[in-house]
Amino acid sequence: MTTEYTLPPLPYAYDALQPVIDAETMRLHHDLHHKAYVDGANETQKALAAMRESGDFKAIQALERKLAFHASGHLLHSLFWTNMAPPGSGGAPSKELEQALVASFGSADKLKAQLSAAATTVEGNGWGMLAFSLPDHALTVLQVENHQKQALWSVVPLLVCDVWEHAYYLKYQNKRADFVRSWWGIVNWQDVSSRYAAASAMVAAAR
Repeated sequence: MTTEYTLPPLPYAYDALQPVIDAETMRLHHDLHHKAYVDGANETQKALAAMRESGDFKAIQALERKLAFHASGHLLHSLFWTNMAPPGSGGAPSKELEQALVASFGSADKLKAQLSAAATTVEGNGWGMLAFSLPDHALTVLQVENHQKQALWSVVPLLVCDVWEHAYYLKYQNKRADFVRSWWGIVNWQDVSSRYAAASAMVAAAR
């Protein structure tokens, strides 16, 4: 039995995030790049299933690496789409999330500065991430290379900024910092707040 990954539809029109992200970039990013990660994850799952049936695990290292890359790419992109909203509609952090940002970073502005720096300076392709750490019940910023490198165990991603070149190059060319700066204007804080509340509830239920 293998997991079948599917490409989720965008929660808004292709041009809904303009002028921050243009419609052509959204079509290429969602319909081609994200779909490629979905297809790659599904193909790898099938190959692993065939490997289990045959008992021949010679290619296990390559397939496990491929699964981590493609499945992580799919999951991060699925989060990325919902983390954004049309300009002016994303709201503000909930009171609970605001308090958590102050406790972990000093203020929401300091979180923005740290996450922006992390996203802007990722070597090659990757992501900036705000995550909830389950062991210490605190928020942390991660700099993720590719889709799966430099991640931490036991964290729940809440907010991600995609800085692979295909996410911004048509409009911003090599000006990644300009893209990240503009991206804050389309962050869906209602979505981030909801994810924070769910992660907090998960910790409370486990006590």
